[in-house]
Amino acid sequence: MRGLRRPLGIAATAAVVLLVAASCASAGPAGTPAPAALGTVTPVPPEGEVAATGTVLDTAGEVQLCLGAVAESYPPQCTGTPLVGWSWEGVDGAESSGDVTWGAYAVRGTYDGETFTSTQPPILLALYDPIRPEDPTGGKPGAGDEATLAAIQDELPDTLGDAYLGSSVQDGWLWVDVVWDDGSWQDAADAEYGADTVVIRSAITQTVG
Repeated sequence: MRGLRRPLGIAATAAVVLLVAASCASAGPAGTPAPAALGTVTPVPPEGEVAATGTVLDTAGEVQLCLGAVAESYPPQCTGTPLVGWSWEGVDGAESSGDVTWGAYAVRGTYDGETFTSTQPPILLALYDPIRPEDPTGGKPGAGDEATLAAIQDELPDTLGDAYLGSSVQDGWLWVDVVWDDGSWQDAADAEYGADTVVIRSAITQTVG
């Protein structure tokens, strides 16, 4: 009869139910958006003063703050964060070879997501006594097995790019060091791998007081 719709068949009805269920699953509980994948997240740069420790490497006036591994060559080599506002005047503990000058320091300043700007006199790292951060695991072992953690570890350099500094496995946790995280990467890692698997540690930290 005209004006009346034929009822959906069983197969069609099931397809509609599956589509709705899939949509709800991707949206998350109570219709909330699904958590962003780790590789799609960009931490928001910090506001105010921050601090970091590492090797300051000055090559012919091009200065960088190396927060990760430094090659044990002479002079040393590393790929770091551009450092502006730096001066060697009055700074102890530096070594030089050719056009390269370097030293290990605690540096304070600001960070815009790409460049670290030094705003305070540096402290020789050998004399620096930072406040020890709290253990984010609470001393509890993580849930990751060796195979799972190794697989995550292998993919992180590509996932995090230049912000990735290194990682290590300990007590069921994968400890991941990055240049800066405002908590966004930790949240994404918890959502993607589980809240008891990965710890993201930010090399640049906001100062207190």
